[in-house]
Amino acid sequence: MAAARMIFWGAFWAFLLDQASKYLVIHWMGLSRRLSIDVLPPLLNFRYGENTGINFGLFGDGAESARWLLIGLSLAICLALMLWIGRGRDKGTLMQISAGLVIGGALGNVADRLLYGYVLDFLNMSCCGVNNPYVFNLADVFIFAGAAGLILFEGRLKKPA
Repeated sequence: MAAARMIFWGAFWAFLLDQASKYLVIHWMGLSRRLSIDVLPPLLNFRYGENTGINFGLFGDGAESARWLLIGLSLAICLALMLWIGRGRDKGTLMQISAGLVIGGALGNVADRLLYGYVLDFLNMSCCGVNNPYVFNLADVFIFAGAAGLILFEGRLKKPA
């Protein structure tokens, strides 16, 4: 039961922060009209993006069937992750929070696909003379951080044979 609680809170905060950041930047700050806002160039810029695919726009042909396939795939991954972490007796708190971050981020992108038909992206980061053309969102950050946590913290609690 405690595992489910940690997964829930990780997912809750990741989802809430993702959706709040999208509302704040895209709607309240008007990024959807302005298309770009330089925050700390070149390190941090807001650039409006609509992603119908997965990372970097892969598989983003805009087909309605692809939208629903990606929604179904995201929900299936969330369910599988909840079952895997929730049933594991040896999964520590950091693994549970990491799973929650992945789930919350995935659900944030699912919410976008349901509301808009695409995922809203707005973060753009460049550095050191390299101009990054890609945009992403906080959901993507949470998915990446959560996946890294699942890899890094797996086996931490296992006792040596």
